[in-house]
Amino acid sequence: MRTEFLPFSKPSINEAEIAAVAEVLRSGWITTGPNCTAFEEAFSQYCQAPGAVALSSATAGMHIALKALDIGPGDEVISPSLTWVSTINLITLAGATPVFADVDKDTLMITADTVKPLITEQTKLIIPVHFAGAALDLVPLRRLAEENSITLLEDAAHAAGTEYRGNKIGQKGSAIFSFHPIKNMTCGEGGMFCSDDDKFLDKIRRLKFHGLGVDAYDRNVQGRAPQAEVLEPGYKYNLTDIAAVIGLGQLSRLKSFIEKRTLLARRYLKLLNEIDEISPLQQPDYPMRHAWHLFIIRLKNAVTTSDRQDFMEALKQRNIGTGLHFKAVHEQKFYRETLKLKPGFLPATEWNSQRICSLPLFPDMNLSDVDDVVDAIKEVLA
Repeated sequence: MRTEFLPFSKPSINEAEIAAVAEVLRSGWITTGPNCTAFEEAFSQYCQAPGAVALSSATAGMHIALKALDIGPGDEVISPSLTWVSTINLITLAGATPVFADVDKDTLMITADTVKPLITEQTKLIIPVHFAGAALDLVPLRRLAEENSITLLEDAAHAAGTEYRGNKIGQKGSAIFSFHPIKNMTCGEGGMFCSDDDKFLDKIRRLKFHGLGVDAYDRNVQGRAPQAEVLEPGYKYNLTDIAAVIGLGQLSRLKSFIEKRTLLARRYLKLLNEIDEISPLQQPDYPMRHAWHLFIIRLKNAVTTSDRQDFMEALKQRNIGTGLHFKAVHEQKFYRETLKLKPGFLPATEWNSQRICSLPLFPDMNLSDVDDVVDAIKEVLA
């Protein structure tokens, strides 16, 4: 058994990034400033996106995107239930109705086929989720949205560096990325909104900083121009230069992060193939590059969620950390009691919700760590 605990995830911060933060702290300009501007430009260039807006979190981006699209009472928003709760919370807080599409059982992503029957005259937005580092099949989803004059907003929290049919996620359409500490790259906390819609980008820029007609940082003068005025009520979701300079360093290493994650994931796939009780997620059959944000398995023989909990606890006792991504939102207490969806309404979502488990995966791991995890799994299942 391992003597040292292996966490489910750990950010990879190097000395150059630490030194860059120190330099920002000494500069006298620590809030949104030149490094934030540089980060937006670098991320936009990386994704080949027409424009990008740095934000304090992906949740902040989703909040103001819903506001920019005027989502409110009477509107329906289609989303998977197998996602982080923040999106559904924001839809609910806006007064709109979340409508859940089932996922493909083995990729955990919604498809045009699962979304199409749910579209009504009240459907105003579709929020599909790129899951675990894999890409959604966007062509049919974009076609479906366009045919019905519905906005498509990609949740790309798991998809920094993911590619779909030769294009980086974020290059086309509108997408929101997360830089939370467990993601493929981090700012500590932070997010990025990318879009090829200039009006959408301008709206996000205003709403992220009090609704002012200029950014938090004037690109020509340090500070806002005296004539800056509120064009509409907004929020305070700007990213600091402290966070942005970490993001710049992380972005420069994202390629190597993904290469290491891919190496580790392939080792997992090879070794877990020997264990009948374990079913990893399957990779989609359309052209894409997996960024391997998460390595998720399913416990095929789990009958209840307590079976999964016992499994995770047994691994913890063997110094192996795990994660859960995610418990279906409609099975959370508030939504269980308010939406009152009958069990079996989302069969693939519910089957996975009680069986999924995320194994350790981060760039500073070694192949021997993967071996330790798989050995522990074999021991627990035996």
